Amino acid sequence: MRILGIDPGLRTMGWGVIESNGSRLSHIANGHCTSGSGDLAERLLSLHEQLTDVVARHAPDQAAIEQTFVNKDGAGTLKLGQARGVALLTLAQAGIPIGEYAPNKVKKTIVGAGHADKQQILYMVKLQLPGCQPAGADAADALAIAMCHAHYGGKGDIRLREVQA
Repeated sequence: MRILGIDPGLRTMGWGVIESNGSRLSHIANGHCTSGSGDLAERLLSLHEQLTDVVARHAPDQAAIEQTFVNKDGAGTLKLGQARGVALLTLAQAGIPIGEYAPNKVKKTIVGAGHADKQQILYMVKLQLPGCQPAGADAADALAIAMCHAHYGGKGDIRLREVQA
């Protein structure tokens, strides 16, 4: 099964594609979509077009995305939610089943601790996907999200699943 993981973000949306064959995982590709600056609608359209291209190039069977977390910056949370909405729309248009995972659930699954930092995630992604060189922290997070889905949600037919920490 081919799984696309997405780490949503307005400036940088990380993505990673893995292949899951039972308990064996292998790296296919990773990268990031960037929206630049300027008009919000144009930035969101840019993310949609880039993610549509990723879906077309890598033909995932399923996808996984990180749930939105609320921080002290309400405006930042809203923008993150809008970028996440673009990702969900893009995946839904392609007919790809989507799993959603809380950030702490992803960290606990990949690193073993729910409050792991980005360097720990990067280290464990590289360890568990030999030869993988993530394009950055957002791409490493996206690969971790895909790996989490392979562990929890990649079995059977799903339409939408939420896994809480």
